[in-house]
Amino acid sequence: MSQLNLNLIQGSVRINFDPEAAQDLQKHIASLMSSLKASAIAAGERQSRPEPKATMEYRYSDGIFFEVFCNPNIYPSPFAAKVLLTIKDDKIRLTSEAELTQLREDIDRYLESNG
Repeated sequence: MSQLNLNLIQGSVRINFDPEAAQDLQKHIASLMSSLKASAIAAGERQSRPEPKATMEYRYSDGIFFEVFCNPNIYPSPFAAKVLLTIKDDKIRLTSEAELTQLREDIDRYLESNG
């Protein structure tokens, strides 16, 4: 299992992560970004409120618990969106925010070096 480096808004964290799980997370992120882009386009074309979008929740647990959560209804575009990351095991729990675009870059970089 390889190390995934996640750049947070302040600092970074490194966790053991499986490449197949990274591909799954990459798909979740792509879907979320598409949803946010569609909402931004729709908001620019009309004055009414956009349809509420489902939250994105991704969970991974293999030695550690890793969760990524994002509510796309509170961000005007994918470039403004942030995700809440929770990483925990039996000794430590870390909860922090990261920019969605930075998370996507971190996953892409991890897959390039482990693909």
